[in-house]
Amino acid sequence: MRLSTPRIQPLKPGELNDEQREALKPFEGRPLLNIFGTLAHAPKAMTRFLEWGNYVLSRRNSLPEREREIVILRVGYLCKSGYEFGQHTRIGLASGLSEADIANIKKGADAGWGPADAALIRAADELVKDHFISDATWAALKAHFDQKQCMDVVFTVGQYTQVSMFLNTFGVQLEGGQKPDPDLVA
Repeated sequence: MRLSTPRIQPLKPGELNDEQREALKPFEGRPLLNIFGTLAHAPKAMTRFLEWGNYVLSRRNSLPEREREIVILRVGYLCKSGYEFGQHTRIGLASGLSEADIANIKKGADAGWGPADAALIRAADELVKDHFISDATWAALKAHFDQKQCMDVVFTVGQYTQVSMFLNTFGVQLEGGQKPDPDLVA
């Protein structure tokens, strides 16, 4: 975690105005996560953010869930986003990743991955570092994924780079009971 306390306090349900409540309707009946309580300060931006984020996390994203989580976790780790990495560790484990996979995501593409997973990790590395996928990595992706899936790799990295930036900068804290990854504690 980059910050030990939030720069922007997440709103609680009793603190919301009508516009914020409307923006948070997709989460009715569920606990309000800190990310959404924080984004509720900018309800119009949050509504648009959720439209794109819902694409990236839906079945419309052609990457299988496990592969998508590899990309998201690598981006969260590279961006040093304790919140993102923590939340998606839980999601990744539910999507078929193991604890060893999570540890290897932090180590990178040469940590014993098969060629398809290594290509995903290299693509995330290159996009975060240089905002571009090299010809060699693109060819490796194309050997395992179709054109739409390759596009969805880029879309997923872009989404979670943005998410990591605001989580880090706003100081969004993990939900109660969750512990940050020790490699991501400032």
